[in-house]
Amino acid sequence: MKCLWGGHFPLIILLYLLGDVTSQVNPGVCRYPLGMSGGQIQDEDISASSQWSESTAARYGRLDFEEGDGAWCPEITVEPDSLKEFLQIDLRSLHFITLVGTQGRHAGGIGNEFAQMYKIKYSRDGSRWISWRNRQGKQVIEGNRNAYDIVLKDLEPPIIARFVRFMPVSDHSMNVCMRVELYGCEWLDGLVSYNAPAGEQMSLEGQPVHLNDSVYDGAVIYSMTEGLGQLTDGMCGLDDFTHSHVYNVWPGYDYVGWTNESFPNGYVEIMFEFDRTRNFTTMKVHCNNMFMKHVKAFRQVVCYFRSEADWEATPLSFSPVVDNVNLSARFVTISLANHMASAIKCQFYFAEAWMMFSEITFQSDTAMYNTTLAPPKTGSSPPTSTQPGDDPTHKIDDSNTRILIVCLVAIILILVAIIVIILWRQVWQKMLEKSETFAYSHNNPTSSSAPSEQESSSTYEHIFPLGPDYQEPSRLIRMLPEFSHTSEDAALTSTAVTASKAPTATVAQDGVPHYAEADIVNLQGVTGGNTYAVPALTMDLLSGKDVAVEEFPRKLLTFKEKLGEGQFGEVHLCEAEGMKEFIDEDFSFNISDNHPVLVAVKMLRADANKNARNDFLKEIKIMSRLKDPNIIRLLAVCICSDPLCMITEYMENGDLNQFLSRHEPEGQIALISNVTTVGYSDLRYMATQIASGMRYLSSLNFVHRDLATRNCLVGKNYTIKIADFGMSRNLYSGDYYRIQGRAVLPIRWMSWESILLGKFTTASDVWAFGVTLWETLTFCKEQPYSQLTDEQVIENTGEFFRDQKRQIYLPQPVLCPDSLYKIMLCCWRRNTKERPSFQEIHRVLLESQA
Repeated sequence: MKCLWGGHFPLIILLYLLGDVTSQVNPGVCRYPLGMSGGQIQDEDISASSQWSESTAARYGRLDFEEGDGAWCPEITVEPDSLKEFLQIDLRSLHFITLVGTQGRHAGGIGNEFAQMYKIKYSRDGSRWISWRNRQGKQVIEGNRNAYDIVLKDLEPPIIARFVRFMPVSDHSMNVCMRVELYGCEWLDGLVSYNAPAGEQMSLEGQPVHLNDSVYDGAVIYSMTEGLGQLTDGMCGLDDFTHSHVYNVWPGYDYVGWTNESFPNGYVEIMFEFDRTRNFTTMKVHCNNMFMKHVKAFRQVVCYFRSEADWEATPLSFSPVVDNVNLSARFVTISLANHMASAIKCQFYFAEAWMMFSEITFQSDTAMYNTTLAPPKTGSSPPTSTQPGDDPTHKIDDSNTRILIVCLVAIILILVAIIVIILWRQVWQKMLEKSETFAYSHNNPTSSSAPSEQESSSTYEHIFPLGPDYQEPSRLIRMLPEFSHTSEDAALTSTAVTASKAPTATVAQDGVPHYAEADIVNLQGVTGGNTYAVPALTMDLLSGKDVAVEEFPRKLLTFKEKLGEGQFGEVHLCEAEGMKEFIDEDFSFNISDNHPVLVAVKMLRADANKNARNDFLKEIKIMSRLKDPNIIRLLAVCICSDPLCMITEYMENGDLNQFLSRHEPEGQIALISNVTTVGYSDLRYMATQIASGMRYLSSLNFVHRDLATRNCLVGKNYTIKIADFGMSRNLYSGDYYRIQGRAVLPIRWMSWESILLGKFTTASDVWAFGVTLWETLTFCKEQPYSQLTDEQVIENTGEFFRDQKRQIYLPQPVLCPDSLYKIMLCCWRRNTKERPSFQEIHRVLLESQA
């Protein structure tokens, strides 16, 4: 929809809230149910080849529905090699379909029919039907093994279709019934086919690189006609075209490429056919630019437009800047200047010996034409006939007026919604502050009144007002299978009292120890974050002794720089002289007697309150007992006078995040660029050390709460030690989600149960380890879930909560082998009992180094 609006501010808000609705489709996000189970697909749009009875007609083939006799069942038994029976869905418009779901017929225990296998056919116009094949050419999809369970299958590659048929397949004669759902999103490009020369084969260092469109669903002889394929599958190729996102495929798989030797005119011509006449604004072409291998983006493109029967005489020409410096693949955006067309023919001119594309997308608005101006294409909605005496031009003006009115109304409604949300959040915040005051007055140990049984200890209740699923996590917890009917319900709804209360640690059904808020000592570190969440029982055992470190003379500390600061104190990088005399004999510290050493000094502010001072002393006692090669060591303290200080190790290479971001992976590009590299074996070694340090903390029932590369320090020979400075550094302020008046949370590293339920356990630290491992293998080049806003990250945790297979996972890094990505996915399992322990993770990483 195109809005004619003179003011920019409301339009900017509208675009910001609605997003770029015509941007490139993302298969990882485009996974919404299209309406079989939700009822948006009407009964008349569901048909079948046959039906056993009226009560098993096509309209009853909806996933997770039990109407009629519980499913669609064909009239006859399915025989081997017979594809006569099918269930067909009409989506009314083109959709990008990434996932399908199937289910058998249960009917309250009466039925037990299901399809063990099936095939899919699809069509964009209702006349030409295409058999779906996966990237390895296989057509048969594994279906159900019983009548109860829903089985979801990714379509790799995805399909672009209006009509879809499910065709049950069997290796023996059997009765089948099916319930189905399609998942995806609307295909806004409107592209129904592209015609192009067939991709060619390159010889690179004696090895073939196949640059053909292997998933093209049209005819492929000398050219590709009347189909769609890899140029529209939503997957952009890597910088190095010899590698692929997809495993077990050949070099060059992600790209379609041509050599100029095969084109005497110096260009490749591609024609794009669309569902109807559209108003085109831009075309985006994802090109490879690995010029060191004689591949470059095109030097010029010339496009012709066809709005009716004939091609326009005057083409549009565009010349991008030729890049001889950056080897990265990139999108080249071509302005199409609002040309009206139902087809576009573009000639891409070579800038080097080879030209390679992996994705082409269009941004357009549907043209407001009636039948006298543009006859509809096959499969489009029926047009409204023109009455005698009607003025087509007047109709177009009326249409634009209606569009303008709709835009104005939409903008006004959105602005009203924004105002309501702002006011609602302010009211909500006041309610939170009142509830905090109420909780404090009831939890004060000097109060004689007993705490209410209804008051929840979950520190995150009512924090995220994003919808009904997030409003009452302490109540919704009973809906989760792993928490139902356990003693943990009582722990999660108990009141938050002081650490002096007798600890009553509970063990959940999943076997992971979880401590109610009443049993946790949250040490308020000087930097404003919780260093560790320590069970009260462990706290009593560890902090009941005197401090096990010595007093250090302040005069021997030389300030170098401020590392960070928080509400109650600061962290400084200092040089300490004579430190070796103050260190335990069991601690190896590789320095000479007279050589100053870099240390981190946590300093409590003089104006800190009594509670902060007590927490600081408790933190010293706890830290003095932590002795592990992969945990930052407390070396000494200055507590005889103010300001109170604790002195810890500091590693000469800084934190792991900054260390890796300054390096590149080993490879040809790094050699050419002459940059400092880190090998995969070194990355794995560092990850193993992080797992070892967390194994030690988990053995003491310590929960870190903020494990990330920013909180891992790097020493000589890639030595890693876990710390807690990250929250205090302005450099990483963007890694924390700030809730007004409440907590500061590293949500991109947090498990779903920590965000929604306020539940922190070793299992939630395991989740954070998976994200930390992902950071490490991506060289910290981007933030986790960088394509999502903070609010979308929180919404994604709701998908983990609902567990409807719509949650988004971090993608597999390029350098990451399947074995390590499998560890990450295990860390991000929805059920805590299914996540590995740090002992298991450490063992697997050690074995992988052998």
